[in-house]
Amino acid sequence: MPDEYSEANRRYWNGLVPIHLDSEFYDVAAFKAGESALKPTELEEMGDVSGQSLLHLMCHFGLDTLSWARMGARVTGVDFSEPAIKAARRLADDCDIEAVFIESDVYDLPSRLDGQFDIVFTSYGVLFWLPDVVRWAQIVAKFLRPGGVSYIVEFHPVCGIFEQPGGATDLAVSRPYFTPDEPLRFEEGGSYAARDTRLEQRVTYSWPHPLGEVVTALIDAGLRIDFLHEFPFTVEEFFPSCVASPDGSFRLAKHDGSVPLLYSIKATKPVRRRANSLAAGSEELGCYTFASGA
Repeated sequence: MPDEYSEANRRYWNGLVPIHLDSEFYDVAAFKAGESALKPTELEEMGDVSGQSLLHLMCHFGLDTLSWARMGARVTGVDFSEPAIKAARRLADDCDIEAVFIESDVYDLPSRLDGQFDIVFTSYGVLFWLPDVVRWAQIVAKFLRPGGVSYIVEFHPVCGIFEQPGGATDLAVSRPYFTPDEPLRFEEGGSYAARDTRLEQRVTYSWPHPLGEVVTALIDAGLRIDFLHEFPFTVEEFFPSCVASPDGSFRLAKHDGSVPLLYSIKATKPVRRRANSLAAGSEELGCYTFASGA
């Protein structure tokens, strides 16, 4: 049974769907006209996805998922919001894009989806909605085929400790970096995509996850870390002192280059083979087996 925290968050995200569909931030009209919702960071780091199967966890109403499909991936999007999944399916139909969308909480997904994928993708503002990042990593590993790649691009937990109160010229530490025993409770004033919106469900709960916790969870799930990158820019105007760059990213005006605002991790599920082989350099014999944590 979902707990009170996840149910409050679900109601919040259900309420955001119609607001986000009409927002300039998401610009659905531009997407329908052929533009991609993907950002330069994931496009550069993911590379060519054509012909690959891709599972997108916590996909909202599917703009990024469908953008990967336009690049040739065979996509499956997952989100716990029923209105979001319905909107994603409508958008796929409107754009004549082949995609599968599943309504499911991340933790319930093993009971609702079979098979494995070449890529498991997560991006921008997802992990702090999850109470258990260890279980998340195990689920990522479960749905990766041997040799498959997990890729996450996410807001850096360091930037999550700060806020800039109205009228202040500098950042102030206001939240913990390490995961607390109880979730952080917020009363949202609106949406990041439409800040003047008033929502019926305003209370949300979240869990900060230090970068070390995320990396260790992926390793313990049996994945090999290929890279961890940290960036001094982000994709949203987090603080009033952020300055927009020509590429659409945002940087801190006062502390530019001093505070990490974004990070990305690429991890691979190892291919295990039996020890049987011919002489060195010859073709290996034996069968593939799943990596630990699958």
